[in-house]
Amino acid sequence: MRQAQVTRNTLETQITVSLNLDGTGKAVQKTGVPFLEHMLDQIARHGMLDFEITANGDLHIDAHHTVEDIGITLGQAFTKALGDKKGIRRYGHAYVPLDEALSRVVVDLSGRPGLTLNVDFVRARIGDFDVDLINEFFQGFVNHALVTLHIDNLAGKNAHHQAETVFKAFGRALRMALEHDPAAAGTIPSTKGTL
Repeated sequence: MRQAQVTRNTLETQITVSLNLDGTGKAVQKTGVPFLEHMLDQIARHGMLDFEITANGDLHIDAHHTVEDIGITLGQAFTKALGDKKGIRRYGHAYVPLDEALSRVVVDLSGRPGLTLNVDFVRARIGDFDVDLINEFFQGFVNHALVTLHIDNLAGKNAHHQAETVFKAFGRALRMALEHDPAAAGTIPSTKGTL
């Protein structure tokens, strides 16, 4: 069973993530950041992941620490749940449209953190959510999930649509990379013999 639970406590946030990589697309969340919860729900639904996230953060300052630390903790849980990576596809990609918006996400479960994010949001805020925090979430995730992630928004005139296509495509790409590869016969998909 590819499952994990991680708790991360700092002076700024207290976060617990329970994650099942072989789920049904169910997310239960209590973070205090409604727009992030909407985006995380896209990851769960389109990635067929189950997770429960509770977060108490210094939202009286702003959402920065909470969003970043959720990315970090989710990344830690991902690494723990994934285990030795035997028999996985390793690579995943997805294009997702939403009306006028289109995003592409490519992921490599490489064991090496790397993020390239190219999204020119048409405005700086979606409701009261600062779009800069999307980069913080993904940077926290890749640093601790140890994945290489390329995110490109190829079209979009609505910031909500741009963000939603990014998170949906991320979920889809993860789903592909996490799949068991029947041809791999339980081997690690790397010439190094490790990821």
